[in-house]
Amino acid sequence: MSKILVTGSSGFIGSRLTEALLAQGHEVTCLLRKSSRTERLDRLAIRRALGDVTDRESLATALVGQDVVYHLAGCLRALRVRQLYRVNEEGTRNVAWACARPTSPPVLVVVSSLAAVGPARGGRPRVETDPPRPVSNYGRSKLAGEQAVREFADRVPTTVVRPPIVFGEADPATREIFSPIAHLGLHLVPTWHDPRMSVIHADDLVNLFLLAAERGRRLVPETCDPEAAAQGCYFAAAERDVTFGELGRLIGHALGRRRTRILRTGLAVPWLVATLVTLVSQVRRRPWFFDLDKAREALAGSWCCSAEAAARDLGFKVAAPLTERLQQTARWYREHGWL
Repeated sequence: MSKILVTGSSGFIGSRLTEALLAQGHEVTCLLRKSSRTERLDRLAIRRALGDVTDRESLATALVGQDVVYHLAGCLRALRVRQLYRVNEEGTRNVAWACARPTSPPVLVVVSSLAAVGPARGGRPRVETDPPRPVSNYGRSKLAGEQAVREFADRVPTTVVRPPIVFGEADPATREIFSPIAHLGLHLVPTWHDPRMSVIHADDLVNLFLLAAERGRRLVPETCDPEAAAQGCYFAAAERDVTFGELGRLIGHALGRRRTRILRTGLAVPWLVATLVTLVSQVRRRPWFFDLDKAREALAGSWCCSAEAAARDLGFKVAAPLTERLQQTARWYREHGWL
């Protein structure tokens, strides 16, 4: 049994990781803010540590005696760019700093994003040795977080995991894609062409986290060598990529629909919607999911990555094919009244 700290444990992915760790018999401490919604954790036998990744002292206290730290806490959207960096860069640096303090530092698994390196180019999925080219403020802030933990790579055994789009049961974001297909048989594609994308089910991603902590290669300090820089970084992906249109048809099939209509809007519509949403968000002082920064990502092209390095180094493979995972998700949504 290991002692493990999880940041971001109250979220969709973090709560699933916490459940998996408890099922393995580990003692799990969850770093929680005063404002954290803990409904997903209330039934779990966890230890709670009050703190925030932006507060170094609370991290240092929570980290005492931990063997492994999974850092999932992050900021997906914000009214100001500096807030993204405050959490995704400085918060990640603070976690690494706290890990570096003990004489025997814990293993640190940092959850980054495919957005940190940018979309695929030339029809080839992203691999770890490709130079990063993020296209959004969010992506740049996540890349800054990766660079921040490298400052401690000579003291803290650290592995970075970069997921693409994550889906699964109890995920409210994925439900927004399922809902119009379930009710109207309609799937909106915001481009005239059909860029490809990687996806992964949350349970398969959690399995990759566990493997990364157990046997992943570790980051090296800052280097100009692409091969050395790629060490300790892993992409996550299902067994195949899909186009966004194809994803809609697969979801329709999972929902039992004979036909799903694909409605292509062209680029003008998502840019207009993103602009309006951004303006409303600023007025209401509350960030919404789809804004100009997310539009930059959505319309940047194909978001594909290869999980070959994870398969080679960690023995990673998905537990079920994409079609089965989508059916599993659709069934949960319906059984729990989400659709």
